Amino acid sequence: MIPLEWIEEAEQRIKNLIVKTSVIYDPNLDLYLKLESHQKTGSFKLRGASNKVLSLTDWEMAGGVVTCSAGNHGQGVALASKLCGIQCTVFAPVHAAQVKITAIEQLGAKVMLIKGGYVEAEKAAIQYSSENKKTFISPYNDRQVIAGQGTIALEIIDDFGSLEKIKTLLVPTGGGGLICGIGAAIDERSDRPRLIGVQSEASAFAYQLLLTGSQAGVVEQDSIAEGLAGEIDHESITIPLMKKFVDEIVLVSEEEIRAAIRYAWKKYGEIIEGSAAVGLAARLAGKIPSLPALTVITGGNIQPELFNSIIKDV
Repeated sequence: MIPLEWIEEAEQRIKNLIVKTSVIYDPNLDLYLKLESHQKTGSFKLRGASNKVLSLTDWEMAGGVVTCSAGNHGQGVALASKLCGIQCTVFAPVHAAQVKITAIEQLGAKVMLIKGGYVEAEKAAIQYSSENKKTFISPYNDRQVIAGQGTIALEIIDDFGSLEKIKTLLVPTGGGGLICGIGAAIDERSDRPRLIGVQSEASAFAYQLLLTGSQAGVVEQDSIAEGLAGEIDHESITIPLMKKFVDEIVLVSEEEIRAAIRYAWKKYGEIIEGSAAVGLAARLAGKIPSLPALTVITGGNIQPELFNSIIKDV
């Protein structure tokens, strides 16, 4: 599993590469928001990516790294690799947001765009890393990545002193790396809140997995929460971890996600991406009980044209 000590070690390992992000409170929703959209690279993904890169051996660093990403994880790996002088190649679906692809390239990484969705890009990345003897860094199926994501929970505990004020943690969920890291960090605590994952109806793989034990029958559709899209690797360590830590997974519609993006801009003046908005969307849609809750706003890297089209009526 993921020992708490690993998460504490990750916190020390990455402290000079990340910023401690702030928490704001919305009294109308009785909801706290952890603004990882203010993180370097604009996403929480830097935490896990940098912890993994800094954990590599010298020979692994010398060989270079490969990853697959819809954008945010790729930026995290690219930045950490740049700071360590490591060659980095990022495989991404051809429909990935251009703003994210441009940011990855500006960090010095090579981008390979693959036809199809995340699954096709991941397969291509794994094959390339194997053939070229490079280290593959999964966005979620990696213990050091998960430990890095879990540092968010340590910051939340530090901010509040305890978790007694928070009855529910709402965590955007795709492959499960973030929710598993948070789950590992809080699982043994007596003040542990309910841990609820949130994802789009358009890509309900984790929801179906926890509900039935299988991802069979899920049909993926286009979503503005593209960072949460894609089937979870059947051998991923996040599957047993989610079954252990996660109390429930809630689905939100595309329009509910759009409404949350509009609300965040109008209410807080915050630019958030679709994947980051799902927890707020669930709260706004009344899908979470009226108890003090906290959601992680996981990123702010939304394509400008998409953002402008969503908020045009605000």
